[in-house]
Amino acid sequence: MVGNVAVGGDAKISVQTMTNTKTTDPQATIAQINRCIEAGAELIRVSVPDQESSACLKQIVSACSVPIIADIHFHYKRAIESAKAGAKCLRINPGNIGSADKIKEVVKAAKDYGCAMRIGVNAGSLEPWLLEKYKTPTPQALLESAMHHIKILEDNDFFNFKISVKASDVFLATASYQLLANACDYPLHIGITEAGSLNAGTIKSAVGLGYLLMQGIGDTIRVSLSADPQEEIKVAYQILKTLELREYGVNIVSCPSCARQGFDVVKIVTEVEKRTQHIKKPITLSILGCVVNGLGEASHTQIGITGTTGGKHNVYLNGKPHHKIDENENLLEHIIKLVEEQADKSSL
Repeated sequence: MVGNVAVGGDAKISVQTMTNTKTTDPQATIAQINRCIEAGAELIRVSVPDQESSACLKQIVSACSVPIIADIHFHYKRAIESAKAGAKCLRINPGNIGSADKIKEVVKAAKDYGCAMRIGVNAGSLEPWLLEKYKTPTPQALLESAMHHIKILEDNDFFNFKISVKASDVFLATASYQLLANACDYPLHIGITEAGSLNAGTIKSAVGLGYLLMQGIGDTIRVSLSADPQEEIKVAYQILKTLELREYGVNIVSCPSCARQGFDVVKIVTEVEKRTQHIKKPITLSILGCVVNGLGEASHTQIGITGTTGGKHNVYLNGKPHHKIDENENLLEHIIKLVEEQADKSSL
């Protein structure tokens, strides 16, 4: 449990992101967290690199409605301070915290304040002794690092933790997670770390995370993009929706458009996507420019729009023909109205 969010077992795969504001600027951080919550974030991680940051964490935690995870590296006192401030999870590598006594202090704070932990192994920061042994990050090296940290927590009688073995290389990351999934039963936080820009990183994350999720590997997901954290959330949900692992928001089936289109498909789809981002209820919508595939797709969605060259476009509701809309009418506004009405029905 990370606060009130279950991770692992039969729980739904939770979506998380990480702030990129200065933690020492609580107002900016809280504002970004609230935007991420609106976008659908269920867990949010905040970096705590220094004492000034941990001092601001209490204000941030108290202002936010989702569990906050404190990202800690090396400084065991920051972990203790974060637990006291109300963080619901500590992202650490126990082996990097220091002596056995320091680890015991961190574990005690986690127990005292109801904190979970995440063991965060990363190909870019493997322990020197493992790099000496394996010469380069390998799946076996990441697994050995994870098992080393697991044993430290188990030896301290602490078991409320999840694990990640991230790499920016898709092949290294997926192979490492496969080994880890076979080696232990703890919940797994999955991600392709440092995946890149919005476009390239989305593709890399979809390939890597999709491959793992299709094998049943992964309990919570973070898409790591050099972009606004809200974009990470959108991509994560799209991956989960594509694999039918989560139902969330408006799922649009649309054609790439061609000379047969009866209306400007690209423009309509772009605007519909923008204007329906606030809707969380799962709704299926097909927007196709002509009747070649339009009728078939419309028969499988709650709302279907199929373009024609006869001046009137077909509108399907719940898979059946319902009415037509004249090409001179505002098709965009009509679709938005239908989606909002469906969302209102779904919430009853």
